[in-house]
Amino acid sequence: MNNKIKVCLVDDQMLIREGIKSLLNLSDKVSVVGECSDGSELAHCITETSPEVILLDLSMPIMNGIDTLKWMKAEAINIPVIVLTTFDDHEWVLQSIQEGAKGFLLKDVSLDTLVEAIESVNKGQSHIQPAITERLLSSLSNQNTSSTPSSRTEALTEKEQEILRLMASGCSNKEIALALYKSEGTIKNHVSNILSKLGVRDRTRAVLLAIEKGLI
Repeated sequence: MNNKIKVCLVDDQMLIREGIKSLLNLSDKVSVVGECSDGSELAHCITETSPEVILLDLSMPIMNGIDTLKWMKAEAINIPVIVLTTFDDHEWVLQSIQEGAKGFLLKDVSLDTLVEAIESVNKGQSHIQPAITERLLSSLSNQNTSSTPSSRTEALTEKEQEILRLMASGCSNKEIALALYKSEGTIKNHVSNILSKLGVRDRTRAVLLAIEKGLI
């Protein structure tokens, strides 16, 4: 019985796809069942191969990674996606997460880390490469040295964790209020408490730090 996790690769560079495929073929936990040169081919791949995890590049000429994630969200396609790219800019990371990506790894990642990430997202978890969150948090802190995240964080309540997850999904305070049947003022207070407990000054840092600490 084959219990390998079925993976589809989406990358416009054939050599990159072949390299990732060769790497994953060394694992007894993963099987590459499909390949696409951009997001426009993904619908056919999903229909034909039923992948359980998608490895997605961001920079592609026809339908890039962000547009692919938006399409998947619009079509309610719930296959977990790991963004596998050379970019570690915080705008790319946050936009990918907000559009539904469950993982974010750089292409120089090791086989063990890649397989671990595939297993994690296949179980419904998130997996952001620690090196990425460290660099992004450092970059954000360097922009304003007074806003360096605290090394200690207070425990968040269940409601605050729920709000933080909605923040990570790109929801505004108004949208969160509508989703939770609360007033916008109440949500603003919760967000302020979240930032205070995490020791950060804005939503971007809150989301990144929460990912790093496994809070969402």
